[in-house]
Amino acid sequence: MIEYFITFLLAFILAFSATPFAKKIAFKIGAIDIPKDDRRMHKKPIARLGGLAIVAAFLVSIIFNFASYSDSITSLDFGRQFLGMLAGIIVVVFLGIFDDVKQLGPRIKFVVQIAAAVIVVSTGTTISFVTNPLSISGMSNLNPVISYILTVFWIVGITNAINFIDGLDGLAAGVASIASLSLFIVSVLRGDVTTAMITAALAGSALGFLPYNFNPAKIFMGDTGSTFLGFTLAVVSIQGTLKQYTAIAIAIPLLVLGLPLFDTAFAIIRRILHGKSPMQPDRGHLHHRLMDMGLSQKQSVIIMYTISSAMGLCAIVLADRGVLSAAILAVAIVVFVFGGARYMNEIEDTPNIQPTEERNIKMNKQ
Repeated sequence: MIEYFITFLLAFILAFSATPFAKKIAFKIGAIDIPKDDRRMHKKPIARLGGLAIVAAFLVSIIFNFASYSDSITSLDFGRQFLGMLAGIIVVVFLGIFDDVKQLGPRIKFVVQIAAAVIVVSTGTTISFVTNPLSISGMSNLNPVISYILTVFWIVGITNAINFIDGLDGLAAGVASIASLSLFIVSVLRGDVTTAMITAALAGSALGFLPYNFNPAKIFMGDTGSTFLGFTLAVVSIQGTLKQYTAIAIAIPLLVLGLPLFDTAFAIIRRILHGKSPMQPDRGHLHHRLMDMGLSQKQSVIIMYTISSAMGLCAIVLADRGVLSAAILAVAIVVFVFGGARYMNEIEDTPNIQPTEERNIKMNKQ
């Protein structure tokens, strides 16, 4: 556990220290986000190359772990799958840097993301089975071709899901941190050293950047950060949680990444129904709807954090205690959430009745 803590802390310190340098680089190369439409919440130009600090912190902390602990080197699966993930990360990071500077079109980004996902799949990382309640074992093996296609779809989908929710200060970094910590705990429970080390570094990197990105943001992570976080979470979630051939394995990454997945699926369906391209940006994401309800940026982000944490907790309970305990927890969370929302509505609808003494004083003054 001390190695996990050191990896997390090192990544946190590096990301926190490197973010100001990333900001200077962003202004020098023109990676600036200028508010041009109503989707953007900021009113002045802000640097958006903060993801460079996240990536650097993650890579350095991982390399440090390999170089410093001989036991870790032998226990970590430093094989084709891990190298494939690193190669894919390099591709999406360079894509993100170019996009932050030049504003690439969605088709170009989509093609490059598919190429990065294919690199990962070609090194052996695949979704080889799915849950099937009609099967005796509770699972069904997939045809290799279907497995490859499904894995590429998963990686590209999660990569864009994190990118889609990067619409409020601190939202993407916080949700990615929560997802990483959830996967870290699941990995520790299952004894998966590789995934635990990677997710510890990923969580530390995202959290180290968050103080600069929380409202009011001093810098944005940009596509460099959001695509890196989404891509890495997508790959590590199937590398780790699907190593064990169990019926609930596929449900764990779905729960951990449930919030960005739901938001992305809802956005795609909404855009198609309105006759628009699924990649065309709009102002209908969950965080936009919370803002339209009258909530502030901080309130909206905290609500999204809470939902993501609840789903991550359900995933942890599912991995540790099984389906029944996770279902009970999920029901309890839903009841408390709806109960709290109803209570808040009742408070807002209640007239502001002043104490008798205060009311009398005001009447005497009048």
